Amino acid sequence: MMNLGIEEARKTMNENLGGPFGAVITDSDGNVIAVSSNTVLGSHDPTAHAEINAIRKACSILKTHDLSGYILYATGYPCPMCLSAIMWANIKKVYYGTNLKDAEDIGFRDDFIYNYIKGNSDNKTLELINIDRDQCLELFNEYKEKNKEIY
Repeated sequence: MMNLGIEEARKTMNENLGGPFGAVITDSDGNVIAVSSNTVLGSHDPTAHAEINAIRKACSILKTHDLSGYILYATGYPCPMCLSAIMWANIKKVYYGTNLKDAEDIGFRDDFIYNYIKGNSDNKTLELINIDRDQCLELFNEYKEKNKEIY
């Protein structure tokens, strides 16, 4: 499975569409659902990581937002954004090729986000300011009152 991700990443990397990152999503029987790569540079979309692209593709194909029971293969250890997307998609098993240090060694900088999450960061990374809570809570309460699906 990993070779599918590697080849897709190599293809788009050589087309200058993104970095050396590929991802594959399979069902529990090993049937390939989606193969994607990083397309950040080509799409001008900082969220177009291989794992995100694979999740979007798989969800579109399967017509669901819930990938419970599916498996993800990634050429690199998922960044914080991808880890979050993987968890939101309910994927419980991820196989990865390279680790965070390997990505850092070629210039990728996931560590500043991990440090921010851990609280080990200066406020230059991101400033979060809470405003208009009451109005936003009204919206949240409307959703709750309508008994909408929680995902």
